[in-house]
Amino acid sequence: MQDIEEIYSKYGEIVYKYVFCLTGNEDTTEEIVQETFLVAVKDINKFRGECKISTWLCQISKYIWYKKLKKEKTKREISLNTLQDSLFIEDSIEENFYDKENKIQLFKKLQKLDEDTRNVMYLRIFGNFEYSEIAEIMSKTSNWARVVFFRGKQKLKEELDK
Repeated sequence: MQDIEEIYSKYGEIVYKYVFCLTGNEDTTEEIVQETFLVAVKDINKFRGECKISTWLCQISKYIWYKKLKKEKTKREISLNTLQDSLFIEDSIEENFYDKENKIQLFKKLQKLDEDTRNVMYLRIFGNFEYSEIAEIMSKTSNWARVVFFRGKQKLKEELDK
């Protein structure tokens, strides 16, 4: 089986374009593409070779997109007031933490993250840095910065749901 970095460099753009056609949103597309490759890494042994790798990856991303749509539909059914009062993290974390009390909670949760994740989160959320800029600052790759930010968001979601 091919190395995942080779697969990402070969098929990442194809998956990105496919997902962007579904979502029409860059942030959502990046999130889904990252999740797609995380699932692919985890489930690479389930790839049977009955289709092209690009097709398999696009199927994974489509499944993730539909799952996200279903989750958002469920959220929309909840009253708007309940959503505004919650600390649910969506595409733009900073937009959900306007008042001081919520910011304090966010900073407390961020402090619990490991140093690299915390730094990436600070740079991305509060510094408005692009992934490429974060990668340069931390002497890593842009892909690394995306993955660390995505995983950081997931950890924050779990913490805030407690």
